[in-house]
Amino acid sequence: MSERKKYKYDMKPLFEARIRKLLNGDNDFDAFEKIVHVGPRSFIRANTLKIDSDELFERLNKKWKVIRPFSEYKEIMLVDQKLMPGELGNAIEHLLGYYYIQEISSMMSAIALDVKPGDFVLDLCASPGSKTTQMAAMMENTGTLIANDLTINRIKILSANLERCGASNCIITRNDAFSLSVRFRKAGLFFDKILLDAPCSGEGTLRSSPSTFITWNQKVVKNLGRQQKKLIANAFGCLKAGGELVYSTCTHSPEENEAVVDFALKNFSVNVEKINLPLKCRQGVEEWGDNRFDGNVKKCCRIYPHDNDSEGFFVAKFKLREEV
Repeated sequence: MSERKKYKYDMKPLFEARIRKLLNGDNDFDAFEKIVHVGPRSFIRANTLKIDSDELFERLNKKWKVIRPFSEYKEIMLVDQKLMPGELGNAIEHLLGYYYIQEISSMMSAIALDVKPGDFVLDLCASPGSKTTQMAAMMENTGTLIANDLTINRIKILSANLERCGASNCIITRNDAFSLSVRFRKAGLFFDKILLDAPCSGEGTLRSSPSTFITWNQKVVKNLGRQQKKLIANAFGCLKAGGELVYSTCTHSPEENEAVVDFALKNFSVNVEKINLPLKCRQGVEEWGDNRFDGNVKKCCRIYPHDNDSEGFFVAKFKLREEV
């Protein structure tokens, strides 16, 4: 078992109260509170565009203790030992693009979307490219994967990661996600599958970004919730009838999760699909404050750090019944 750095920041009282409300009693909260002060585990994902996962596993086990926690997903690996700072990123296998350093919960979005070779796919908020490169591998570099982000600095990171991983079926666009979706619709471009990994308050990243304890703000949560509803509304506009959209965040806030799913169900011709993921998931919450959400939010997946020794995450999958 690797030794991991421990952090200690006090939760803001309002944040603590909200998390307690989401969890099941004191013992559940205590387990959450304990693990969010410990650094995350060292997960990587074999990049099968460049190397067979079995070959990489054998190669890496010559230098580290590497395990494969999921037999169904052989590309997912855990380096289960103490590492020097930067050791994973500076390894020759990483520089050659043989693996991508990616937290396990972050891999769940692409697994849920389940893209196939030949699909026409849109990744609306793509940088730094972890999920984009994951989907390119799943598509075996066939079909078309449009990877979009807004700022030039994020585009540079996205471009570098796509190049390092050999993702050749990708087209990078630089637009705000709202107007890009509208432009695709006007051009008659409709996607088989869309990933909307939305900008969020990052409550699930406390382990890797302890500064979130300090920067968390409820006003930001509410503002992001409004932005996320606009994002998903525009994204549905360029999805094919029968197409699928995965909405994900790295936060626990219902305003950014179930409230967005509820908005989609009440305003668009969509179904929430049940998803099976290799991590332990809790169902979506049906009530929050004065709001009672559509019962189908229970099909969403809440990933808590103490359930999986991971970061926190939220995943919902939609199928569009008819074009918007």
